[in-house]
This record gives sequence, C-alpha cells and structure tokens, in this order.
Amino acid sequence: MRLQLSPEDQKFREEMREFFTTQVPEHIRTKVLARQELSKEDFVESQQILNAAGLAVPGWPVEWGGQDWSQLQRHIWHEEMQLAGVPQPLPFNAGMVGPVIAAFGSQELKERFLAKTANIDIWWSQGFSEPDAGSDLAGLRTTAIREGDEYIVNGQKTWTTLGQYGDWIFMLVRTDPKAAKKQEGISFLLIDMTTPGVTVRPIELIDGGFEVNEVFFENVRVPAENLVGEENKGWTYAKFLLGNERVGIAQVGASQRHLATAKSIAKERGVLERYAARIVTLENELLALETTALRVAAHSDGGKPHPASSVLKIKGSQLTQAVSELLMDLEGPAALTSHDSRVFLNNRKVSIYGGSNEVQRTIIAGTILGL
Repeated sequence: MRLQLSPEDQKFREEMREFFTTQVPEHIRTKVLARQELSKEDFVESQQILNAAGLAVPGWPVEWGGQDWSQLQRHIWHEEMQLAGVPQPLPFNAGMVGPVIAAFGSQELKERFLAKTANIDIWWSQGFSEPDAGSDLAGLRTTAIREGDEYIVNGQKTWTTLGQYGDWIFMLVRTDPKAAKKQEGISFLLIDMTTPGVTVRPIELIDGGFEVNEVFFENVRVPAENLVGEENKGWTYAKFLLGNERVGIAQVGASQRHLATAKSIAKERGVLERYAARIVTLENELLALETTALRVAAHSDGGKPHPASSVLKIKGSQLTQAVSELLMDLEGPAALTSHDSRVFLNNRKVSIYGGSNEVQRTIIAGTILGL
C-alpha cells in the first residue's frame, strides 16, 4: 500500500481541514481542544452545520444524506474532524441506529426517521447493555411480548450514555424467550422515551459526572410498526451496528492532538527532557496506528469492516489512555483537582465500549490468526 496520499485525496484532506476550521464555531472547537464537556446544544449546533453541508453522515446511502466516498476519504474526514476539534457526529445517530435503519428498516421507517436522525432533530439513545448482559450481550433479558399491534416491553438497560438527552431509544429486546440459542429470539425495536412506563435514572461516575444512565421499562406499549427488519433477527442487526461502531474508534487524530498538547506543556514547564522518551514512544506508536488505520480504510470498501479494525480498537484505546495518563503526570499533584483527572478517569471506559479489548482479541484470533 502507498502511504502517501494521491493528489486527489490530499486535496480532499485540505478541503475538509478548511471547512472544519472555518465553519464550525470557535467556541465549540475551543471546548473540544481544551477537553471540556460539551452541552447538548453544542452537539446539536455542530452536527446541524455538518449536515447542512452534507458532512454529517457520509457513510450512509446517498439518498439519505450520505456521500459516495471511499473508505479512505471517510477516514480522512474523521481524522481531520478530530484534529480540528470538531465534535464527532453523535455516534448513536450517525454511526449506529441510522445505518441500521438505512440497511434493514422499512421504507416507512426510513422516511420517518433518517432525515431527523442525521440532523439530530431526534436524539437517539442506545439500549443494549443490561445489568447481567454487557460483554455477553446475547444474555439480555428485557422482553417485548407481542399483543396485537403492539409490543409490551419490560426490563432494564444500563450504561445508557447521554440517555438524559434522549428522545428515542433503539433497543435489543427478547421477543422469543424459548429460542434454542440465546442469540436467537432477539429483535431490534425503536421506542419513544416519553412513552408511559419509561424511566431514566442517572448513574454518578467516579469522576462525579452523570454521563451514563439506567433506563427502566414497565409495561411500555410500543407500536409493532417500530420494529426494525424482521422479528427475532435483531442479533444480525446488532452485529452490523457494532461493526460500524468499531470503525474509526481508534481516535488517531484526537490522540495526536492531545499528545501535541502534552508535548507543548512539557516544553513550557522545562521538563521535556524528562518525558522525551515517553513522548517519542507514543509518537511512534501513533504513527504506526495511523498507518494501520489507513491500511484498514483502504481495504474496507464493500460494506464490511476489515478484520484489523479489532487491532485498531485495542491499540487505539490503549494509546488514548496512555496519552491521558501522560497529561495527568505532567500536572503532578495538581491533576487531582484539574479537569484532566476527569478525562483520565472517563477514558477508562474506552477499552470496554465498542466490544471490550478481550472480545477483540478473540475476534483477532479467529479472523486474522485462524486459531
């Protein structure tokens, strides 16, 4: 593979860089660059600007707002967005439920939801994990029993990120409790979070924040027309969703940006020599990660993520945490009360979401190593 971009792709990179650094408001990008928490309004404003320019959901079908780009162009788009400090389009909308509806939903569901999803006129929440079904997602217990033209939903979801903002939630529910295999009998259902019987309760994190929630469902009546695809085929759609989530999860651009910040801080404080070996090691590992990401992007056309996306997930999460730890160390004792401590603690999650690193190693063993 050629590591140097073609003139066309280099021009594309420059166009993305110019747009992101001139069209997205500076007050939003400044927050991202300073690793500050974004408000719901920040996410919505940024994504609506991208959507108006056709840059919010490039991986979707063209008829629903996507772009006919190569995987390499999508990688460049994603990387330049991170380098510029532009918030990534809301993953629950752009990278999860949107592609599932576009691929498997009825025409009525597509027309009803896709435009609003791309523009965050609907803020989606993800209802997958449960107290006893996280990495073993197929063990979920939330039920959806068909009664005429409705499903009656009972159960609990947990770790629902930003669920306090949610208008709708896309759910994995068990529609056939008697299925021979636990992966069978699962369906993909869309639920209005204002429906009676839905309760959202925040979970306080170790850093004092309220980013995640638990969501309870008590005899929630959901129109059967909100079923995506076929009943009891939800596991297939979930695997498709998780494959999309994993692509781009390496966060190369963001880690490069944070490492540059750390290097600048070390220079300002006169401790660059002390941290030089550590910084150089991280720079080299990020360069190797970027090269791998480009290789994966260049060989992922055709709708399926390259198996090496699991390698990106593992190494990307490790480097995200390593750079965050470096920033903490540079702060010294002051880090205990700084914003960097919250970022450091919050980044503990990146080796878990999108499929834990242990799960990714199993995928690598089977799909790449043939074990």
